[in-house]
Amino acid sequence: MKKNEHSVARGRSSTLLLVLIVAIVSFGVGMRSDVIFAKVGSVFGIRTDASTLDLSSVQETFRALKANYDGELDEEALIHGASRGMVAAVGDAHTVYLDPAGVKELEDSLSGNIGGGIGAEIGLRNDQLTIIRPLKDSPAQKAGVQPGDTIVTVNDEAVAGWTVEQVVAKIRGEVGTKVKLLLKRGNEPVELSITRAEVSSPTVEAEIVGDTGVLTVSRFNGETATLARTEAEKFLASGVKRVVLDLRGNPGGEVTAAQGLAGLWLDNEVVLTQRRGSEIVRTDRSLGKPILGSTKTVVLINGGSASASEIVAGALRDYDKATLVGETTFGKGSVQAVIRLSGGSELKVTESRWFTPKGKNIDGKGIEPNVKVELTADDMNHGRDPQLEKAKSL
Repeated sequence: MKKNEHSVARGRSSTLLLVLIVAIVSFGVGMRSDVIFAKVGSVFGIRTDASTLDLSSVQETFRALKANYDGELDEEALIHGASRGMVAAVGDAHTVYLDPAGVKELEDSLSGNIGGGIGAEIGLRNDQLTIIRPLKDSPAQKAGVQPGDTIVTVNDEAVAGWTVEQVVAKIRGEVGTKVKLLLKRGNEPVELSITRAEVSSPTVEAEIVGDTGVLTVSRFNGETATLARTEAEKFLASGVKRVVLDLRGNPGGEVTAAQGLAGLWLDNEVVLTQRRGSEIVRTDRSLGKPILGSTKTVVLINGGSASASEIVAGALRDYDKATLVGETTFGKGSVQAVIRLSGGSELKVTESRWFTPKGKNIDGKGIEPNVKVELTADDMNHGRDPQLEKAKSL
């Protein structure tokens, strides 16, 4: 089954930007399922390929391993490892194989039900495992973890070359147990021991400060657009004069959620186009009534704003609906489909590149703010937020 994230993905019934599409096809005996899938998949709009790969060398390696290894072999783990290695050989950081445990990690991160963890969002930046943001009041934040910290080791195990899913699985564990992290902050090493706790992160938070409504969106999932619209209606009922949409540290999520959030300002406008090569394969428009269309709006962005966050920021900028304040965004201009495989595994694969309404692809470049304001470590340590203060003054 096909889904479209933690990175652009489509929802379980649409497309994930960071994150998801799903299509499952089951077949009876008597014919190879991949051949049948290739024949009927197009009927359901699912991209298929009937090609096969010569895996005789893999079988040869397995037989030699089984004949000579002094110990027990977990054949299921070997199969997952072979699939993981094949996908990793593609060389795309956003194309990954997820075993059933990795699938659960992805689903939990989208829902916000993190379980026993430290409460930090992690992503790949410049091929390094990077803290996108520690969640508010989380064990990570209380321990001093900061956005932009890169992860060197987890429990003394080097994580260079690991996927995000692998390092997240290593960090998570039973509530009350400790995890040891070696981080790099600039050129300085930072060692932390953090006690895991039950962590839940709200998708949408809102507050009214004076005449300003502040709408903070931490991820894009199936609830995001509805929750944001409810808060926007409260803003209007309270008579706010401006809205600040805070997308800092938001790593992305479902494309449909981005369409719904953009729909608070845009009336059935194109928010992105998806292209494979030079061919436009999909056009996505804003969803819902633009109740904030005439309200002065500022969008806060930073290096942790990725994927679906960049879709919304880019669309509101292109239609002159908002002023962008903060720092350059992450720069994830690709769309991933998540294909459900047999045995509960999934393949998250880059299927296209997305472009803003004015035709700009931001992959590897990000979106520049209209007003650049940095948030320093000293600001965070002293509870200052010059980016938000600037937004409220515009």
